[in-house]
Amino acid sequence: MAKAIHTMIRVLDEARSVDFYRNAFGLDVADRLDFETFTLLYLSNADTSFELELTVNKGRQEPYALGDGYGHFAVSVADLDSEHDRLGALGLAPKKIVEFNRDGTLLARFFFIEDPDGYKIEVLQRSGRFK
Repeated sequence: MAKAIHTMIRVLDEARSVDFYRNAFGLDVADRLDFETFTLLYLSNADTSFELELTVNKGRQEPYALGDGYGHFAVSVADLDSEHDRLGALGLAPKKIVEFNRDGTLLARFFFIEDPDGYKIEVLQRSGRFK
């Protein structure tokens, strides 16, 4: 059976991205692999073995085109309102909290935030299928 272990995104500025993911989600560099033309950074925390891989292509100056497909990285938190307030206080501009209902039943509470490269991150309240 397959086990999801990481997702990868390309970033322009290693320090800026590492700082964002550390401050926003408590992800720290678990491993850093430096190559001639690129660097791979694996970010994680004690709550999960799943990692976020940042790829930094050396010498790249222009932002990556994220395309028009809607995609995102998602994390769950114990207290959505507190996290929203905390991220706002850090100046990270979280979007408004949304309640997603179906047939009168709350399926999810969440908000989105963007990293320095424009990647969308969904922050979900831990409940139901979003543990």
